[in-house]
Amino acid sequence: MAAVSKLKGEVAENLVVFGSGVLVRSLLPHGLVDRLVLLIHPLTLGAGRRLFTDSGSHPTAFRLIDGATTGTGVVIAVYEPAGDR
Repeated sequence: MAAVSKLKGEVAENLVVFGSGVLVRSLLPHGLVDRLVLLIHPLTLGAGRRLFTDSGSHPTAFRLIDGATTGTGVVIAVYEPAGDR
């Protein structure tokens, strides 16, 4: 995590993670997630992977800062951590 923290401090641009819940879950306890952009698709697929699991999750409160719905019903929700990290 030290390397990620150092990289975050050195780059002027945003670091973006696409589709890796495992990486996001590992960054959360270290305060290395500044924003979550979730695309929520209106599909029911049955069982599948969860972004946040019941075991090993780091409790983090988020606040919704922006949101939109596309013409196809996809909800785009933008969250930032709420309160102290």
